[in-house]
Amino acid sequence: MATSAYEPAPAGTPADAPRVFAVIAAVMADAMPVGKNQRNASQNYQFRGIDDVMSAMAGPMRKHGLFILPQLAQQQMRSDGKFTRTLITMRYRVYGPAGDCLIAETPGEAFDTADKSMNKAQSAALKYLLFTLFMLPVDGRSIDDGDRDHPVAGNSPQQQRGQQRPQRGQRQQQRRAPQGEEQPQQQRRRDYAGEARKAASEEQFAAIRKAAEDAGAPPEYIAELDAIAAQKRAASTAPQQPAAGPQQQAPPAAPAPAATPTPPSAPPAAAEEALRIAASRAHLTTLDADFERVYGVPIAQASAVQLHAFRKKIEGTAA
Repeated sequence: MATSAYEPAPAGTPADAPRVFAVIAAVMADAMPVGKNQRNASQNYQFRGIDDVMSAMAGPMRKHGLFILPQLAQQQMRSDGKFTRTLITMRYRVYGPAGDCLIAETPGEAFDTADKSMNKAQSAALKYLLFTLFMLPVDGRSIDDGDRDHPVAGNSPQQQRGQQRPQRGQRQQQRRAPQGEEQPQQQRRRDYAGEARKAASEEQFAAIRKAAEDAGAPPEYIAELDAIAAQKRAASTAPQQPAAGPQQQAPPAAPAPAATPTPPSAPPAAAEEALRIAASRAHLTTLDADFERVYGVPIAQASAVQLHAFRKKIEGTAA
């Protein structure tokens, strides 16, 4: 952000009304991670879309009474007949419930072959204001995110061939790379819950739980891991009831008690229905993408605990 300033609350504002700095900190605490979930198929890359960023911030901002008022401070537009380049400076006023505001200026830049360069420049400025002001959690390996919403200027056939050759080389290197070098990419969708269920000792579970915390997993997901560990401990300490007497017919009846802890298909289905109703009431149109980003599995494969935890978070945000 280029410059910043602060305007205090109007005279007569209650002293106990939270000021904008405290509200920004509260919004930061509730902000969800934003990954590169959008894909440009023509140029083969992932990027963070402004829609994902705004969806991640809308709930926490509504919850804490924070809103942003944009203003175009400066603009420059140049065209070479093929591309239009737009450079802007956006001035944002971030208001809290007390009426005081933080003023921040953020630059934006975009290219476009039609008339959308101004819109794209404004989207870029807003996206990086939200990232830098609220310190949105992102994957550490993809912090150097380009806007990627606009075409590359001077994209001549010679340059395209020059760009395609390095891309082919990179893909070949990735195919030849040893498994250890591919591991960071695989960890982006690591199934910590599945690993916790397979953990053979408390030490293994502790390592899985720490890895999930380091990856930015929300408290609800950590609580689910703890619930899995508690279930495993209870199952390991439960008294075994062997079949009485020398009868040979008793063992086939033993699997029945072991199957009872497994939840039937009805509770996940009911939990999914309740989750989708809560998302509809909260006007959350990106439910499936947000859920899979948090838990690493689609809603259809999630457990009732996961579905219930995510529904409670939506209801708490919408309240």
